[in-house]
Amino acid sequence: MSKILITLMLVSLLACENKTEENNMEIETQQTEEYIPLQKALDEKKSNFELNADEDKKKDYAAGIQAIVDAGVLEKAMNEGDKAPNFTLKNAKGESVALYDELKNGPVVLIWYRGGWCPYCNLTLKRLQDELPNFKKYDASLLALTPELPDSSLSTVEKNALSFQVLSDIGNEVAKEYGVVFELTDAVAKRYQEGFNLYGYNGDKSNTLPLAATYVINKDGKIVYAFLDADYRNRAEPKDILNALKSLN
Repeated sequence: MSKILITLMLVSLLACENKTEENNMEIETQQTEEYIPLQKALDEKKSNFELNADEDKKKDYAAGIQAIVDAGVLEKAMNEGDKAPNFTLKNAKGESVALYDELKNGPVVLIWYRGGWCPYCNLTLKRLQDELPNFKKYDASLLALTPELPDSSLSTVEKNALSFQVLSDIGNEVAKEYGVVFELTDAVAKRYQEGFNLYGYNGDKSNTLPLAATYVINKDGKIVYAFLDADYRNRAEPKDILNALKSLN
């Protein structure tokens, strides 16, 4: 009789353990499923462009991306391990914001976006706004730099309901210090000017834009994570940014 009871108890314990493992697996699966990659939305936008754009436009844009690669911009840009240069820029409200002042409060996620005219930038900004509470768990602040004039950047902030700092880097001066500036090809520059008046957005005729770069900078001013890509349709994944912030703790 006692042997039967022991056997039943063992069976019951094993069943409980298996159930616990199943529940843990379900939780892990749910957590994995909850994260939707930013790149998925960007790739959908890219696919739509490839499907609907005329061949000449696609060739011009592809050549523009290749020109960035050929110019060696990615190799010259600041990268992990480099000391981030300090800067002070105006936000959309005209207030001065300094990088090193922000670092006194915690790490900084520093990104560049090309402009409010760029659909890939708007998708990214909206996603980063959603991720902002997660960044703040690590006392991190988010700074977004753009070559747009303050009036243009303010429009972007309002359109996307952004609560983080958007700073106007007129003439890409800070972007040059970080080595993330490139010159548009003549064909792409012409399309941008005729399509949405790039000069009007940026207030100059330099035909230069920043990479859609992302850096995570620790409190000592050291770059601990860098995302650099010649293709503006690819962006840093929020999950990778969060992992970089976690590594600082």
